[in-house]
Amino acid sequence: MRRKLTVLFLILTIGWLGSQAIRTSHPETVILTIESWRTDDVTAWNRLISVFEAENPGIQVRFMPTNPPDYNPMLAAKFKSGTAGDLITCRPFDVSLPLFNGTHLIDLSTLSGLQHFNTFARHAWSTPDGKAIFCVPIASVLHGFIYNKDYFDRHGFKEPQTYEDFLALLDAIQKEGSMIPLAMGTLEGWTTTTMGFDNIGPNFWGGDDGRKGLLDGTRRFNDPGFVSAFDALSKWSPYLPANHQTVSYVDSQDLFTSGKSAIFPAGSWEISLFETKAHFRMGAFKAPLRYGADKCYIEDQIDIAMGMNSDSKHPQEAQRFLEFMTSEEFARLYTVSLPGFFSLSDYRFVTNDVLADTFLSWRGQCGSTMRSSYEKLDENPVLNTEESLWQVTSQLLQGKLTAQQAGDRVQARLDSWYRPSPSTDKGPDSWLSRPYR
Repeated sequence: MRRKLTVLFLILTIGWLGSQAIRTSHPETVILTIESWRTDDVTAWNRLISVFEAENPGIQVRFMPTNPPDYNPMLAAKFKSGTAGDLITCRPFDVSLPLFNGTHLIDLSTLSGLQHFNTFARHAWSTPDGKAIFCVPIASVLHGFIYNKDYFDRHGFKEPQTYEDFLALLDAIQKEGSMIPLAMGTLEGWTTTTMGFDNIGPNFWGGDDGRKGLLDGTRRFNDPGFVSAFDALSKWSPYLPANHQTVSYVDSQDLFTSGKSAIFPAGSWEISLFETKAHFRMGAFKAPLRYGADKCYIEDQIDIAMGMNSDSKHPQEAQRFLEFMTSEEFARLYTVSLPGFFSLSDYRFVTNDVLADTFLSWRGQCGSTMRSSYEKLDENPVLNTEESLWQVTSQLLQGKLTAQQAGDRVQARLDSWYRPSPSTDKGPDSWLSRPYR
C-alpha cells in the first residue's frame, strides 16, 4: 500500500513539475488591438503583423479597421467607455492633437527609432511647441499626374517640365482629337482642390514657406502667389471632359483607366487601382514648374501615424510594436505592400513598382509641402478653409469666378474667424539631396 502511494505521489509530482515547465516556456499570449479606418489595407497590415509576431513570440496583434467616415465618432465612444484598442491609428493635425490633450494618447518623444523621422514627418503629430510627439509617423501620399504612356509614345508627346509646356501638351492632345486631355470633373470640389489647386499650387506660392505664411498671417489666399495658382488652375477648363460639371471622381477614374483620357491629375493612392484596371502602360510626372522658376515643390501629404492608448493594459508590448514601426524592415514592407503610400522615415529604397518609384523619386528632387488648409485653417467646423477651397475651385473651373475672386472669397471667410499667430515651428526638412538606394 505504501509503495502504491509513493508511486502515485511521484506521478503527481512529475505531472505538476511538467505543467510548470510548460507554463514557464509558453507564457500567456498578449493580444494587442489596432484601431484604424484603413479598411482597404487589411491584407497589407496582416502581412506586417505576421513579421512582427514571428520576431516577438507571445504577442499577437489584431488589426480592427472601422468604416472611414465612422472612425472618429467610434473612437471617441470607445475612449469614453474604456474599450479603445491598445494602438490608435492617427489622422494628421487637429484630428489627433485633442486625443493627446485629452490624455488618451501618451507622449512618445523618447521612443527608440523616432530619430529616423525628420521634422516634416513628425510635424502633424507634434504639439505646437514641438516638445511632445504623440504618434509614430507612418506614411504620406504624393501628388502629380499619371498619364497613358502608350498614347504619349504613339504621338511623340513628352512629359512637361514647365507650366507653359503643360498647357502646350494639353493643347496638342486636344488637337490630336482621340483623347480627353484631362480626366477630372468639377462635380466634387474636393477633387478640384486636392488634385488641382493643391497639386500645382506649391510651385506658384513657394512651397511650404507659402503655406506657413497663411498660418502666421504673412501670406494670404488673395496675394499674387496664391491668385496665380488659382489662375493656373482656371486654364484647365477647355481640356476637361464635356459637361464636366456632372462628372464625378469615380467617373474620371473610369475615363482614364478605360483609355478615353490621356492624363489624370492624381494622388499616389490611385496606383494600385489603376494598375489593376488599366490595360496600357502608365507614366507619371510631377507638377510642372511655374514660369521662370528653378526650384520645384511637391505636395507630400502627411497621412497616417500610430499612437498608444494611455489606458492600454499592455504598454510594454504596445511600445515594442511601435518600435518595430520605426524600423527599416517595417518602412520597406509597408511601402511595398501599399504602392502609393510612402514611408515618412529617412530609410531609402526602391519598391520595384515603376509608378510608385517615380512618385517616390520626386522627394529627392523637390521641396516637400502639404495641403494648404490642413493645419489650423480647418479648426472651425462651419467655416473651415478646406470646404471654402472646394467651393471656389469647382466654380473657378466652371467659369463662375475669376482667380482673384476665388482668392478673395477664401481669404474673407478665413478672416472672419482665424487669428494668425507667430509660428514656433522650424518648418519641414527638405528631402532635397537625399539620394535613394
